[in-house]
Amino acid sequence: MDPVIIAGAGPVGLSLALALTRRNVPVVVLDESPGQDETRPARTAVLRPDTAGFVGRLGCAPATEDGCRWTASRTMRRRQLVHRQEFGDAEPAGAGAAPGAPLHLPQHALTRRLRAALAEESLASIATGSRLDALEQDERGVTAHTRGSGSPSAQPGGGTWWRGSYLVGCDGPRSTVRKLLAVRFPGRTAVERHAVAALRAALPWPGEAVLHRSPPRGGDVMARPLPGGVWRIDWLLPPRGELVTPEALVARIRDTLALWNGDTPSYELLDTGVHTVHHRLALRWRVGRAFLAGDAAHLLGALGTQELDEGLRDADNLAWKLALVWHRHASEALLDSYQAERRSAVGARLRAADQALPLVRAGGGWPAVRRSVLPGASGALDALLTDGHLGRGPLGAPPVYARSPLAPTRPAGEAEAATAPGAQVTDVPVTAPDGSAARLRDRLGRDLLVVLVAPGTGVWERRHWLSAGLMPRLASAVSALPVRAELLVAEGYPGAAAHTVLVVRPDGHLVAAMPGVRPAELHSCADAARGGAAVPPQAGAESAAQSAGEASARR
Repeated sequence: MDPVIIAGAGPVGLSLALALTRRNVPVVVLDESPGQDETRPARTAVLRPDTAGFVGRLGCAPATEDGCRWTASRTMRRRQLVHRQEFGDAEPAGAGAAPGAPLHLPQHALTRRLRAALAEESLASIATGSRLDALEQDERGVTAHTRGSGSPSAQPGGGTWWRGSYLVGCDGPRSTVRKLLAVRFPGRTAVERHAVAALRAALPWPGEAVLHRSPPRGGDVMARPLPGGVWRIDWLLPPRGELVTPEALVARIRDTLALWNGDTPSYELLDTGVHTVHHRLALRWRVGRAFLAGDAAHLLGALGTQELDEGLRDADNLAWKLALVWHRHASEALLDSYQAERRSAVGARLRAADQALPLVRAGGGWPAVRRSVLPGASGALDALLTDGHLGRGPLGAPPVYARSPLAPTRPAGEAEAATAPGAQVTDVPVTAPDGSAARLRDRLGRDLLVVLVAPGTGVWERRHWLSAGLMPRLASAVSALPVRAELLVAEGYPGAAAHTVLVVRPDGHLVAAMPGVRPAELHSCADAARGGAAVPPQAGAESAAQSAGEASARR
């Protein structure tokens, strides 16, 4: 089968390409740029534990000099500390544990690590200087045309044609793929504006993120630490398009540092900019054999929501599905679930932000009166905004695919666990049948996972527990599943009783929890998770071609 074509070589496109090659799927990345990423210290990203884990499983975890895990977060209102949260490990291990620390890093550092890793993959080809300008689909694949010096077989003035099995548009807010597919991109423009500066300075809270609500002068301020004593500081701007001159920005910097330090310390200004937040959501994320991901599919960022976080979740969700279908181990219905899951999740995030914005950012009128009169109103809004920045609550928590088309029929006597079906599993220590120990989330990324909760196995020798109790029957059931699966054992799992069996998707979302070994129900869960039985290649091609034909008819 032909390779998967990925248009765009930002973090989302590169991570998707890398995730596919790790599943033995060849890729071609069409990169408009010359392959050298601009260094912009003020253009950073905050990764939650799940997306940082995804990047880490690709072998691209940022080096210590590139990224900073916050040690704590503090929220202040005017001159008072109203909340401080210390962070534990990358992800909480169970009930009562400290929440996982967000990872803050310059976007160019992440892009460079992903690009370097992809360059080592024999199944990957990166065509730099290649600008997409045409796209065609048929029952067996897609054909893309590019212009530019980077196309290896380009004819003078004629460009290059590329053939692929599928194509994914990760080509940013002005996506050419989205335009060629005639997909509408409705939403709101300039919902927030921030002046941004990256600077090296000594602040009173090294390693801590700071959200300063209603400071004595100006709008909200957010400071996020980076390695080497560097900080990214964001100032919320008035909604009417205030011009940010260099002099005005320097005045903001000096006022803020003086407020926090008592006087203005010496500082080194590294980079500046104005960040304008838009909220948009593509109406369709799949048209035949073409998909949209990242900024090409959605734009968000108000109230602490993180656009790159959602883009990496797109890549994690789509990669394992494309790989199963590419290897003909699943049906086209599995690919339909990408839009159903991810568009719904991002849409819910956008609705939550749009509903909260008038209250959190109210400058006057009844919302402001209500905040000042009703007990606890300001504190509740401070907590909502803090959660958005920390990756919690409706503005920041990882998505739950509760209504996924991949959800199985609920098994009789379904077991209880602290994780709801469709939610991301908690990271716990696990042991593989070969005796190797790992964290559960470290085993994600390739196959379905089947986890038996078996207290006491950690102190037994492998030769005892592997052939005792439920293990032989469970191992036999796992080997008979319709897709590849890895069997793991955990000493415990939050909310789960002994002998509970958890079925986990490659992207870390729980399929089901069942009491004991139930081969028929286990098989049903695995079949549902892959979207049903694989269909013959021609039948699957006809389904994709029909979808593409419907889109062409609308155009």
